[in-house]
Amino acid sequence: MQNLLALDIGKIFSDLWESMGLSQGTWQNYVMLAISFVLMFLAIVKKFEPMLLLPIAFGMFLINIPGAEKILWGTYTDEAHTYDNVVDRGLLWYLYYGVDKVIYPPIIFLGIGAMTDFGPLIANPKSMIIGAGAQLGIFLALFGAVTLGFGGAEAAAIAIIGGADGPTAIYVANVLARDLLPMIAIAAYSYMALIPVIQKPLMRLLTTKKERAIRMKPLRQVSKVEKIIFPVAITLVVGLFLPSAIPLLGMLMLGNLFRESGVVERLSSQAQHGLMNTVTIFLGIAVGCKAKGDVFLTTDTLKIILIGVVAFYCGTIGGLLTAKVMCKLTHGQINPLIGSAGVSAVPMAARISEDVGRETDPQNHLLMHAMGPNVAGVIGSALAAGILLAIPW
Repeated sequence: MQNLLALDIGKIFSDLWESMGLSQGTWQNYVMLAISFVLMFLAIVKKFEPMLLLPIAFGMFLINIPGAEKILWGTYTDEAHTYDNVVDRGLLWYLYYGVDKVIYPPIIFLGIGAMTDFGPLIANPKSMIIGAGAQLGIFLALFGAVTLGFGGAEAAAIAIIGGADGPTAIYVANVLARDLLPMIAIAAYSYMALIPVIQKPLMRLLTTKKERAIRMKPLRQVSKVEKIIFPVAITLVVGLFLPSAIPLLGMLMLGNLFRESGVVERLSSQAQHGLMNTVTIFLGIAVGCKAKGDVFLTTDTLKIILIGVVAFYCGTIGGLLTAKVMCKLTHGQINPLIGSAGVSAVPMAARISEDVGRETDPQNHLLMHAMGPNVAGVIGSALAAGILLAIPW
């Protein structure tokens, strides 16, 4: 009886130990936990895009706690580790449904459209040229990814990081290269959070003090009719030529139509606040929970991170140089600083143009002028995504 009791107690402690995360952790888990702590620090202390970075970091934190994956995600039925071959599905599996079925990114675009005033772009259509110039990073990243050994579809998915638009990056990556989605999404959102660090030195380097001090003329007043026609016209034109861009661009324009029509204030408010905030939480956690140590810590991840930062730099350079050329052509009527806002990241990139401009002249306000290229960048990244998706890789 004593031997039996001793055996049972030993088995109990053995089973208890095996169920503990301490017995299941790998070095990859602990490295990813450390990375999640760094991202949480950047979000909370440095306030780098906390609305996105904090849920992503915490999703990464949760899934890498040793032993938590089977409870939070589920159990894979075979070695393929695909989304559909999971049993005993957990909370994170269900939250990830919106990413797997490409639901969250268009809804995010709906909210962005409802929050954004397209008036500066309508008032200054030349901003579209600057927004187009800032997409340089996408296409340079495409060639860079191919050079580093990625296939066509994978390279296209990685290249979209240069658009500085997280939802667009998730959308394209989920369609073209699902296996790379965690790395692409985290790289895209991390660099978006670091835009002030990336852009400001480049802006000071590529512009002169005289250029930074240029005061632009006030924008003309845009009529309500123009603001209502614009989203409908853009959706129609783009839809006729590039239908693959409609899921993102169409929802962006629908949100803006809610805003500008003035007849659905409750829908506009919900898209801007409750719906946008809820989907942002789900999207962040879902993206972060795919950053498991054994999947994330690979050579491909390092390549993607390298390509991503180069793409961001090139996008900023493309926008700045395009704006500098337009400054020359207009005999100094355009401040080149607004070019950096063409990388999308609404409205943070436009605020950075304002901040750097006021360093030279505290009375120089560039925010509304920068919003034109900023909005153009959002549209441009959606169009670039449509082009990449339309190519038969």
